Amino acid sequence: MEALTGLLTFEDYGALVSLLFNSILAAALLGVVGGLVSVFVMTRDIAFAVHGIAELSFAGAAFFLLVGMDVVLGSFVGSLLAAVIIAVGGVRDSEKNAIIGVLMPFGLGLGILFLALYDGRAANKFGLLTGQIVAISDDQLRLLVICAILVLLTLAFIWRPLMFASLDPQVALARGVRVGTLHLVFMVALGLAVALSVQVVGVLLVLALLVTPAAAATQVTASPILTPILSVIFAVVSSVGGVLIALGSPVVPISPFVTTISFAIYAVCRLIGRRRMARHVRARTQRESDLDRHPSLR
Repeated sequence: MEALTGLLTFEDYGALVSLLFNSILAAALLGVVGGLVSVFVMTRDIAFAVHGIAELSFAGAAFFLLVGMDVVLGSFVGSLLAAVIIAVGGVRDSEKNAIIGVLMPFGLGLGILFLALYDGRAANKFGLLTGQIVAISDDQLRLLVICAILVLLTLAFIWRPLMFASLDPQVALARGVRVGTLHLVFMVALGLAVALSVQVVGVLLVLALLVTPAAAATQVTASPILTPILSVIFAVVSSVGGVLIALGSPVVPISPFVTTISFAIYAVCRLIGRRRMARHVRARTQRESDLDRHPSLR
């Protein structure tokens, strides 16, 4: 009971919010990136790739930590390397899944090895797994913002052809769309997005920002306009809300709060979606019953 009492204290909360305002803004920007990228992660059914990229991102960050270099930069290097390997490594889905399945334990094993060799502060090791956006420096924050803007500009440029290629790659290819090039460009953007999300929720929980927002949005709408809007809103609420709540806790890192908010949003959206579907089924059944009773209405 005492442990639960000390979970949230909110001591000096106003001062902490003011002190870490830049981190809150960064979390909001990362939420926008995660929300938009997650739309294509769901459409292309590559949630498994997100986790695979995250493991190599972890290995890159751990190696840079070991050699005394910028951890955030190492995370980006690992993510981009994994994204390119997955993008060019296979044509069929089975080949890509095999490559991802190989990369995941390899990256995790390397990360654990590098952390075992690192004899610095334990908090630095823990931050790689659970997120460390509150502790990032000004230079790291600047790198995050630049990469986030780069991802957003890339998505804005390729959004329509990428959506076409994601929904029906064969027809898109027949229409002259460069499906392979789009796939490579998106995988690089996904690698950057994974590295960004790792800073908020860590390696182990990265799916909360790159899969769950769009998964929740698709439960309540099928609109190509509303889906990305809702996905961004859900991701921003999860990331910023998690940071704000974590500032009031002296013992719990950010990631559990982010993932809890994200899961709660998904659960509510799924409930709404099931109720809407049930109403739709009842209305269709009633309409068919009316037509059976009154054939002249057909």
